[in-house]
Amino acid sequence: MTSVWATTRSFPPAVRLLMANQFAINCAFYMLMPYLAAHLSGDLHLAAWSVGLVLGVRNLSQQGMFLLGGSLADRYGYKAPILAGCLLRTAGFALLGWVDALPALIIASAATGLAGALFNPAVRAALAAEAGERRVEAFAAFNVHYQAGMLLGPPIGLALLVADFKVVCGVAALIFAVLTLVQWRALPGDGAAAGGQRAGGVWAQWRTVAANRPFLLFSLAMIGSYVLAFQVYLALPLAVGAALGAAGSVATSGLFVLSAAVAVLGQLRLTGWAGRRWTGPQALVYGLMIMGAAFAPLALLTATTDRAATVAVLTALAVAVVLLAVGGAVVYPFEMDTIVTLSGNRLVATHYGFYNTLSGLGITLGNLATGALWDFAGRHHASWLVWGTLTATGLGCALAVLALSRTGALAGGRVPAAPVAA
Repeated sequence: MTSVWATTRSFPPAVRLLMANQFAINCAFYMLMPYLAAHLSGDLHLAAWSVGLVLGVRNLSQQGMFLLGGSLADRYGYKAPILAGCLLRTAGFALLGWVDALPALIIASAATGLAGALFNPAVRAALAAEAGERRVEAFAAFNVHYQAGMLLGPPIGLALLVADFKVVCGVAALIFAVLTLVQWRALPGDGAAAGGQRAGGVWAQWRTVAANRPFLLFSLAMIGSYVLAFQVYLALPLAVGAALGAAGSVATSGLFVLSAAVAVLGQLRLTGWAGRRWTGPQALVYGLMIMGAAFAPLALLTATTDRAATVAVLTALAVAVVLLAVGGAVVYPFEMDTIVTLSGNRLVATHYGFYNTLSGLGITLGNLATGALWDFAGRHHASWLVWGTLTATGLGCALAVLALSRTGALAGGRVPAAPVAA
């Protein structure tokens, strides 16, 4: 952790603030969200469909509004949407703890999702601008803070839950209120916003992104990596449940902790090691291959026997989590840097917003496909089919990025200018 602290301190104050901001955002978010479903169903006695609706609204409002959030950041500067997002999440988290009517819960959930859509693209675009030539290193350190917040949030929330769920919501809301105040005082007046990017309106910005063919192809090529990363929440817990039954919740929590710990402890070393040996596109290709290979042990294990030993399955699951985390740590900083490169350093937040919206859609469709494949494989005693398909997905993504790299599409270049509105 000493190297993380030293690396963070080596950046300008604005970059350090953005990293601390992301740590606090994730810490507050994950101290509350893992326990929201239990609160809705247990404390408020909502039906399962109502719980699903509240949680789904949050995800839809965030994923569906990323593009708009990025466009607003490029048009009005990065600081305004960051502050608006933090302030909106303050209100949303406070409401979640104090309201019990379904319409009010839906409004609170939508507010928390919209908040993420406002500040996420803006924070990443501001980080890229403020870090300058050290973008890859900055995003690596940023991911450490991101993962550390995910790691510390749930146990803090669990400790506060002993008192009451309202306390959890109150503390989470307070964190966002403090973040709003600190960033209002400390962030540069215009973030790092994109001078000269404000010509035309939002539609003009979107047309510019839509005309950026290399960026669109890269976005499509990377969708599979998000589907793979999400399996820590879907296929892997399902496999734990199949192996351990009701006792699987503890092992599932252990997998989450293992994933975050690998990223926190290994991110900077992996980024430095990859940066010394590979170009950015090469790091992406090898990282995606590692993510795909994460599921190969499970495919081989379940292909050899229908009822593999529980210890063997758990070991293969742990290997899968570690390799997913390692591959993701290799990919993330170079992925974020490539988006800036392909944007031509123009409308960076809009490009991030579009990228997040597309990846969110990909996760939704990928989860539906993975769930359907899991059910099919279960009926035919062929669970290897799930793991083999996920392995092939990672290799397919790697080949797609390799093809783009060989054509020179990832080298960046001139991005079409946004048409000026009349």
